[in-house]
Amino acid sequence: MQRFFPFLGWLPQYKKCYFPRDLVAGLTVGIVLIPQGMAYAMIAGLPPVYGLYASLFPIIIYAFLGTSRQLAIGPVAMDSLLVAAGLGALSIVGLENYIAMAILLSFMVGLIQLFLGLFRMGFLVNFLSKPVISGFTSAAALIIIFSQLKHLLGADIERSNRFHQLISNAFEKISETNPYDFAIGITGIILIVVLKKWSKRIPGILLVVVLGILAVYYLGLERFGVALAGNIPKGLPSFVLPEFGWDPFRDMWPIALTLALIGYLEAISIGKAIEEKNAEDTIDANQELVALGTSNMIGSFFQSYPVTASFSRSAINNDSGAKTTIASLLSVAMVVVTLLFLTPLFYYLPNAVLASIIMVSVFGLIDVTYPKSLWKHRKDEFLVLMFTFLATLFIGIKEGILIGVLFSLLLMVYRTSNPHFAILGRIKNSDYYKNVNRFSDEVVVREDLLLIRFDAQLYFGNATYFKTQLFKHIDAKGPNLKGVILNAEAINYVDSTAAKMLLKVIDELHNRGLRFFIAGAIGPTRDIIFRSGIIDILKKEHLFVKTMEAVAYFDDPSSVSNMHGKVAYQNQNLM
Repeated sequence: MQRFFPFLGWLPQYKKCYFPRDLVAGLTVGIVLIPQGMAYAMIAGLPPVYGLYASLFPIIIYAFLGTSRQLAIGPVAMDSLLVAAGLGALSIVGLENYIAMAILLSFMVGLIQLFLGLFRMGFLVNFLSKPVISGFTSAAALIIIFSQLKHLLGADIERSNRFHQLISNAFEKISETNPYDFAIGITGIILIVVLKKWSKRIPGILLVVVLGILAVYYLGLERFGVALAGNIPKGLPSFVLPEFGWDPFRDMWPIALTLALIGYLEAISIGKAIEEKNAEDTIDANQELVALGTSNMIGSFFQSYPVTASFSRSAINNDSGAKTTIASLLSVAMVVVTLLFLTPLFYYLPNAVLASIIMVSVFGLIDVTYPKSLWKHRKDEFLVLMFTFLATLFIGIKEGILIGVLFSLLLMVYRTSNPHFAILGRIKNSDYYKNVNRFSDEVVVREDLLLIRFDAQLYFGNATYFKTQLFKHIDAKGPNLKGVILNAEAINYVDSTAAKMLLKVIDELHNRGLRFFIAGAIGPTRDIIFRSGIIDILKKEHLFVKTMEAVAYFDDPSSVSNMHGKVAYQNQNLM
């Protein structure tokens, strides 16, 4: 039962001394969650109250099913932007229909995550490499920041998910800037940044919200055209089934899949980072998928849009001393109190304040250090990052991450199809055989023997490359060459195409009067050598554990011990 309900593992061991820490953490996160949730709902194109709805049942469900005890689930900027991007591309008429699609999208995201978790397919997220995620996140953060200009300037700027269009639309409407909205927004940004640097214990976001409400109420700024959050429905969300239908499922599955994978990646990466910081090991990757999926599915029955883990709130939760997910339940309690009793207070909350909260919160997602590091050390991965960044910024959110994954996979295919091919030589006064290009002055290179190392699996994608490189170096040796030794330590797999290629290569070498040896093949590779028939043309006597043994046998066939045969020929077929 603990596997499916992780709280059963820690709840019986819960200590009284944990509660004060969970209480402080829960209240602190709750203070941030309420205005953040409202702000992020605006990014998604939803009324602010839906950010509060998304801060209820999903968090409760995760508290019982999640494996991280400090992860803070709820509405986040990235997923909110993806919701806006995905739904904005559809022909949805009317706010009510838009809300219905956002809720259905939450159900679809949850269904995909639950399916992946139950079938233990969390490994799929590995296809989202760090350069792709970094480029995508930085570009998305810029789009989120500039999408808030309409609230910061108080102007009717047309929405867009493309950076250049956002800038163009903002310039067209800049003359309509409301100075009061602009002043409120800039003041909010400055206060949040200054207070955060001064002391992280001061709830800067809450203070800006309170000051914004008081300023509008007592100074009568509403009459100057300051845009307000307005009436926020009082009470808890009711149970309503999402509006199921084939057409919405068909139209939204690409964005649902993207949200499911991105949301899971965010949660697992934040959870792992917190684990490392706390020297704990509680996270089960597949159970996290089950927890997130169930949270999103059940949340959709209570008018929630897609949620995942929050970078900022998780950090606050952990730094405040949270010991268990009881802290998250206390944050939910604050949201419940707000929805039941405090919504009238938010009527006077300026949209410019919410925009300032979003801008400051999202700015931290822009990563400059990692691209600099890639530029210095891994320029190929830097190109993947930049392609993803530029595609997300100027083509589109969904297209950006798709292009990034595609380029990342193409880079992987290129690397495996053109792997490192090394010529080896014996280091003087030793039995070590190393790359002659790295140890040129220290190695002994023989004219009668070619030693090579292939640093990748052999498969259909690089079989021709292997053959071409091999015969290029054989031809370069000239007529003095008598034998070839393949160091196979790095070859962990040989597919059927590569096996046929090896058979032909060995046969051709024998026809040229050259002997061929394989050294260092690991167990699974030896199994393939025996099963594919390579051993029949290679001969058992030419299969060795170490390169030095192959060289010794080449010089004197009687020099190899009996132990060599017991180890080198061991394979599953002989067991």
